Amino acid sequence: MSHEKNLNLQTDASEGSYEPHTPGGHVADASQPTMPVYHRQYGNPAPLGLLAYGTVFLCASLFNIHSRGIHNGSLVLLFATFYAGITQILVGMWEMFLGNTFGATVFATYGGFNLSYGALYLPGVGVQALYTDANGVVSPDFAQAVGIYLLIWDAITLLFLIGCLRSSIPVVFTFATTVVSLTLLAANSFTGIDSLAVAGGAFGLGAAAGAYYAALAGFYSPTVTFKAIRLPPMSLAYPDV
Repeated sequence: MSHEKNLNLQTDASEGSYEPHTPGGHVADASQPTMPVYHRQYGNPAPLGLLAYGTVFLCASLFNIHSRGIHNGSLVLLFATFYAGITQILVGMWEMFLGNTFGATVFATYGGFNLSYGALYLPGVGVQALYTDANGVVSPDFAQAVGIYLLIWDAITLLFLIGCLRSSIPVVFTFATTVVSLTLLAANSFTGIDSLAVAGGAFGLGAAAGAYYAALAGFYSPTVTFKAIRLPPMSLAYPDV
């Protein structure tokens, strides 16, 4: 009796055969393979956010330095709203899911910045219209308000710069040049001196270059390109001990 219990067998006396039973109580249980353990692999959303960051700065800065004689840079609103704004907010949420609080805060914040900057000049939103009189003349208050707006974002960027000093050289360079660029653009808005906007555009090009480098350093992995093309991340983090 105990022997049969240990073997967990069912004997068919008529056919002289036996069928094994598993603890589940079904003959077919023994034929079911064990389910494999899958390890989900997550991608790195940071390169996408950095490319969006660099692209909107590249476009805005080219207009600020009057490339090709352009003095109306309204086209940058497309990048700021429909690319950088939406993309960076999404990247921020993905970074939060992955547990990167700093990256989530930076990308989501700059996503909001780009969306708000686009809304500032989009006629459908009507912000600029609030500073325009019945004759279509924009009040000087608008330029002063934009200057304060840029200084606020400049201060936020400075906080990000302080918080990233142990990240990597390209990221630190990107935030540092962004701080200078926004400072000069705010000064241009306060004073109307065009050379300040041009200088701000020049530093903005530096910010775009730093963001592109940081993005490609994370995007050019061994699985997508040759080793000779890959860029060193230039990390400033403490070495593992």
